[in-house]
Amino acid sequence: MNKNEADSAHASLAELRARVDGTTINNITLLSTDYLNHFNELVMMLELAADMPEMLEDVADWHPKTYEEHFRDSSFQHKELAIEAYSEAPPEYRLPLRVTIRQINDTIAETLPVLMGLSEATEDPEASGRFAAECSIFTQTLRELLERAGAIINGAAKEAELAVQQEEETEAAEVMNQSSIDALFD
Repeated sequence: MNKNEADSAHASLAELRARVDGTTINNITLLSTDYLNHFNELVMMLELAADMPEMLEDVADWHPKTYEEHFRDSSFQHKELAIEAYSEAPPEYRLPLRVTIRQINDTIAETLPVLMGLSEATEDPEASGRFAAECSIFTQTLRELLERAGAIINGAAKEAELAVQQEEETEAAEVMNQSSIDALFD
């Protein structure tokens, strides 16, 4: 990139930051916490499901959406601006947000089938108690991940670094585990 291109990109970014001012899009990270409403909807349904297992039917209808999909499907006043700003969001925020959202989606994909299985036996008081406890643990885990995502969106660099570090540690552990398994067969 030559100096003119760099100056143009900087001016474009400054103009975009000015356009997001006064919206729920953070003018530093160029990300919007409105995206988290998609996941908060699931958390609210799970909180209800703890006492009303039949709510899991609604939970089963919930599906993850990317940042862009959420805004395309939303009635958010600044949805086009949110999508545009996301594409220009600084990588030090956008990438950790992606990592955290992947962790959220993975947690959901792993836990929902367990809850569905437990909900089938809620006629038994012991199973019903276990189901309610698992819903509570699950919603607390999601809340913690959503807090991290919100911190990243709002510019908390420490949270962003934590998300990337945890992803790197997870990937390293997966590699070490596979290597250990392979070593057993050598």
